[in-house]
Amino acid sequence: MEVRAMFGMLSVLAELQRELIVANTNDGLASARAAMDRLLRGEIPPGGKCDIKTLAREAAVDRTAFYGTRPYAHLRAEFERRLQSLQQAGEIPDPREAQITRLKAENAKLKERLDQSEQTVDELTNFRTQALARLAAQHEEIVHLRGAADASNRVTRLPSPRTTVIGSCS
Repeated sequence: MEVRAMFGMLSVLAELQRELIVANTNDGLASARAAMDRLLRGEIPPGGKCDIKTLAREAAVDRTAFYGTRPYAHLRAEFERRLQSLQQAGEIPDPREAQITRLKAENAKLKERLDQSEQTVDELTNFRTQALARLAAQHEEIVHLRGAADASNRVTRLPSPRTTVIGSCS
């Protein structure tokens, strides 16, 4: 009889312990899901990323619980699937990753503008070179024509201006 009573008490304690384990696991799952939702909304804690390590820290669960046959392994798969679908939709929950993507796009635009500016500078340099060459050729032609005109002495000089004042202009 005493043995039967002892086993009865042990079974009650085992059932209570099982219920506590189930309750704690369910609380952990709810906490992990809430942390997952926060991370995927972009509420990244300081020093964290949108990854499993930060998810485990925010859910107050050991990171290894998200791998293998552990109780939260299905949540890791769900987290990675939801994160990948957000990224494919063009939404990046991690502000740092979004900033990196934005800066890369801005960098590409700036490189394109720099290439266009360098091309414009090259075109203007070529134009300047051609303009200076034309001016030099025109100057040589003018000097040549002046020399030819002086040699023929057919150019008459204009009379010198009057130095005497005829009347006042006021």
